[in-house]
Amino acid sequence: MTERKPERRGLGRGLSALMAEVTPDATSTERPREQNLPVEKLVANPDQPRRHFDDTALAELAMSIREKGVIQPLIVRPKGDMFEIVAGERRWRAAQRAQVHEVPVIIREFTDTEVLEVGIIENIQRADLNPVEEAMGYRTLIERFGHTQEHLSQAMGKSRSHIANLMRLLTLPAEVQTMVREGKLTAGHARALITADDPAMLARKVVLEGLSVRQTESLLKSPYSPSKKAKSTAYSKDADTRALENDLSASLGMPVDLEYAGGRGKVTITFQSMEQLDRLCGILGTPVRT
Repeated sequence: MTERKPERRGLGRGLSALMAEVTPDATSTERPREQNLPVEKLVANPDQPRRHFDDTALAELAMSIREKGVIQPLIVRPKGDMFEIVAGERRWRAAQRAQVHEVPVIIREFTDTEVLEVGIIENIQRADLNPVEEAMGYRTLIERFGHTQEHLSQAMGKSRSHIANLMRLLTLPAEVQTMVREGKLTAGHARALITADDPAMLARKVVLEGLSVRQTESLLKSPYSPSKKAKSTAYSKDADTRALENDLSASLGMPVDLEYAGGRGKVTITFQSMEQLDRLCGILGTPVRT
């Protein structure tokens, strides 16, 4: 069986046209046709970038839906005899809590790439994604569909450095990523922890003592830092080398250490789980031996 390669193609019909279908202009006289569908006919998108739904916020939305109904229709696409949610999973979940049997929808034909793109963009626009979820969304676009950080930067209206810095968060241990998901750590805290020798230990200290981002950065610079690396670098890396390390780390989702001198060098990639090793082998085109 041949391995499926990333679908390398443009971002569908273009960002402006795509989002116009999801969030049509309220002043437009041509409104998309809405219809009601039973909630049991809808299924969640398995590639939905948002993984965590705040229980309190869902309960509040469910209460609003009981009183006023679902005001904004969901965007769905046909999926067999069901309909997959492209935008509006939170409303669908809240409607079920409110014991509403039907919800308004707009049916659209979207490709897999467009569904994922819309899911990420809609959540980013609504500030619904935590930094780790946003980073995972970008990584999925890159790994599955072959987009580059540069391409995503243009399509999403985000700087390339913003995307690269977010994706570097995926090199942190799962424990630290969970703290970011739960709001115990900010993205600023997490970025500071990336260079720590033991990010999880330091993260627990930051949360326990309620340290600010600046305090966390100062702690890392201190010679008495509990996560200070014992080994010293044999040479001072220049800005280009560090930038390349950051780009490789962001692309792979794993810490990368690049040593280069006299025309020779080595690249060290650190994986923290068998899943990461499997993904790395997939990227390199080498199957994992079991």
